[in-house]
Amino acid sequence: MNIIYYYIIFCFTFVFIFSLKQATSTQVVIGAVIDNTSRAGMEANVSLRMALDDISKQTNQSFVLRVINSQGEPAKAALAAIRLIDSEKVQVILGPHTWQEASRVVEISNQGQIPTFSLADSNPMWATEHWPFLVQASTSNQDAQMKAVAAIVQSWDWRRVTLIYEEDTDSTFGRVIPNLLESLQDVGAEIRHLVPLPPYATSLSEQLIRLKRDQCRVFVVHTTLKLATRLFQEAEQMQMIEKDYVWITTNTISDLLYSVNISTIFSMQGVIGVKRHFPEITSQFVEFKKRFRLKFSVEYPKEENNEPGIFAVEAYDTMWVVATTLAKMNNQITNRSQLFFEKLSLKDFSGITGRVHAIDRKYESSHIFGVVNVIGKSYRELGIWTEKLGFSKHTVNRALYNSSMKNLGQVVWPGDPMHIPKGWSVPSSTDSLKIGVPAESMFKQFVDVVYDPQTDNFSCKGYAIDIFNEVRARLPYYLSYEFIPYHGTYDSLVEQIYLKKFDAVVGDVAVVADRCKHADFTHTYSDSGLAMVVPVQSKMPHKSWLFLKPFSKAMWLLILAITIYNGFVIWLIERKHSPRLRGSATDQAGIVIWLSFTTLFSLNGGKLHSNLSRISIVVWLFVALVITQSYTASLTSMLTVKKLEPTVSDIETLKTRNAKIGYGKRAFVDKYLEEVLGFKSYNLKNFSSPKEFAQALKTGEIAAGFLNGSYQLFLAKYCKSFVVAGPTYKVGGFGFAFSKGSPLVTDVNKALLEVFESGKLRELEDKMIGSERCVEVDSSNDDEISLSLNSFWILFALTGGITTCALTIYVLDGLRRRHQRRRLSRKVSDAEIPEVPYTASNLDSISVIGSKPQT
Repeated sequence: MNIIYYYIIFCFTFVFIFSLKQATSTQVVIGAVIDNTSRAGMEANVSLRMALDDISKQTNQSFVLRVINSQGEPAKAALAAIRLIDSEKVQVILGPHTWQEASRVVEISNQGQIPTFSLADSNPMWATEHWPFLVQASTSNQDAQMKAVAAIVQSWDWRRVTLIYEEDTDSTFGRVIPNLLESLQDVGAEIRHLVPLPPYATSLSEQLIRLKRDQCRVFVVHTTLKLATRLFQEAEQMQMIEKDYVWITTNTISDLLYSVNISTIFSMQGVIGVKRHFPEITSQFVEFKKRFRLKFSVEYPKEENNEPGIFAVEAYDTMWVVATTLAKMNNQITNRSQLFFEKLSLKDFSGITGRVHAIDRKYESSHIFGVVNVIGKSYRELGIWTEKLGFSKHTVNRALYNSSMKNLGQVVWPGDPMHIPKGWSVPSSTDSLKIGVPAESMFKQFVDVVYDPQTDNFSCKGYAIDIFNEVRARLPYYLSYEFIPYHGTYDSLVEQIYLKKFDAVVGDVAVVADRCKHADFTHTYSDSGLAMVVPVQSKMPHKSWLFLKPFSKAMWLLILAITIYNGFVIWLIERKHSPRLRGSATDQAGIVIWLSFTTLFSLNGGKLHSNLSRISIVVWLFVALVITQSYTASLTSMLTVKKLEPTVSDIETLKTRNAKIGYGKRAFVDKYLEEVLGFKSYNLKNFSSPKEFAQALKTGEIAAGFLNGSYQLFLAKYCKSFVVAGPTYKVGGFGFAFSKGSPLVTDVNKALLEVFESGKLRELEDKMIGSERCVEVDSSNDDEISLSLNSFWILFALTGGITTCALTIYVLDGLRRRHQRRRLSRKVSDAEIPEVPYTASNLDSISVIGSKPQT
């Protein structure tokens, strides 16, 4: 009885211990759906197993990994998910590397409420919202990667790129188009062509032939490695991996460059790649790399390369996050998915790829990309690109970052390793540039299309054509082109570029904002001004006072003063020698005035007796001669030269009068006059030639006309009849138009500046105006044409100074004589005076000594 009792106790104890052991060592099943035929799937397969082995050694949890090969087919991936959930009872699924497969797996796992970690690098933004059990495990950031591509394009001043992407049903590869388009626009570039390639096409020659015919030579390739291999091999055969070609691959290709064979590498020489970056010098990665190479060689002995890439380390880190999170759930049975996501959000550790942390079921995206260059049998990593910092050879020192890729060192380019590609091709003689020219320009001096009926050909000449030829001669390459006349408005002419009818437009085409929607314009080569041209009318001063206009008021006052002054001095000196200069005070004043004005021409009062008078009058006669001759010349000029003024001074006068306004036909001026300046449309009239325009102004058919850029040429021909009135309105000048994003614009602008700086533009402008140039209308006021003191002050100073000197000498001599007489008078009064009888002969001598004669 006791034996049976102990036996029962022993059995219960054994069962209890066995059950407890089973509870503590319950196996956790993790599923994985991978494409074991792809390099990414092979690396993930090895890395997932390595991660589970490492985790099992650190925890007492037992994990089981169930891997099913999808062979890259979405349907098989969906069946694999069903099998893992229903048969294997997995608690977590690690999804495939392509979104086509991952979306099918997530759809199944979401129904079974099984967390699924997608390793695809192109998950759409809405995926986590649509499937609450999806975790985006890839750190790929397509937006940042396209910015890296745009930064490479900007570094070498390329303006156009062609995007080659793989065509698929769910637009996985086409999803990068908006990101790339926006990134290129930020750096002043654009997508020239979008070229979708079928994934299973047997030949790509037809697409490549079209690309080779186009001028754009910068290609961004965003496809799978399998399709890219065929693309580059056929491109090499068609000589498209040559000089001036640029090939840029995204991470879908660049991440796997280390695994491609030699023949593929040789067909990709000079290719620039953007790949996902992770630190490869850490001790953690070095140890992982050593173990991975050994296991990978055993698992896949046929693979030539056993190096681990981003897919290996990303799968390793993802498995580590999944397994360690499950290990902390303490075998909880209910609400396992909810608890799993709660634990996952708290998970934060440093993995091989760097800091790993899931936020809102998304791994933190990487903003660092490596830039590689395919050389020889492999590739060389030039450096890295970091969002907001730029390019650098190192990640440690922020000061070493630069916005240009040129600082990463020498790049080996396709065809010619040292030659930096222009990024576009020059048209050949068989593919000349089609340039539209206005066939009916208002001013033939700008563009004149001459048709020869005998040869059925035409020729183009004119100012705009000459400038374009000068620019073409300064381009660093030969540019083949042909002019094509166009009959129509200038707006429609520019639109032909947008419609691919023309490659460029040359002529008197104004740069207008609306036209910039259809084409890119160069710098303007003419004045950017809209001027109002009006007839002129005579502006003659009042004829009754015209005789006063030759001299200014100050000049007249000085002439009057110096004349009276000279007359007074001469009268004062000569009055003792000429009885006619004596008399009463009234007579003396009249004599002074009369003498002042008669000395302007000659002395009519008889022969001068004093040398002082003679000197003064000679100098004054010289000055008077100059003054009278100047007066005569100035008055003659006023009577013969017609002064003109505009008939209308401003646009407000035109609006008040409701006047008719003219403008050049086919120009944009009508919109500006109506929408900006406020003229009524029924008052606007266009003209097709300068002759009609001038005739309408002369006859009064229009009160004023508006010309843009060409008004100087018009005034050069009709300078005596019209003049510019009012302000000149700033609008677009004349420039050359090219297709949007044309790489020619930069080179043409540079050559155009050389034409400006060499003085050739002024020479061509003088040649255009030629004999039609004339003197501009004098618009100065009356005060400016009147002669002033500035022209004669030296003469006035000379005559005034000489006269003053004569007056001074005369006064001093008079004082000296007076002093001598006084001294003689005192001597005579002290001596005896003999009685001398008075006679007529000595009467004068008695008066001289001061004695009063007695009768």
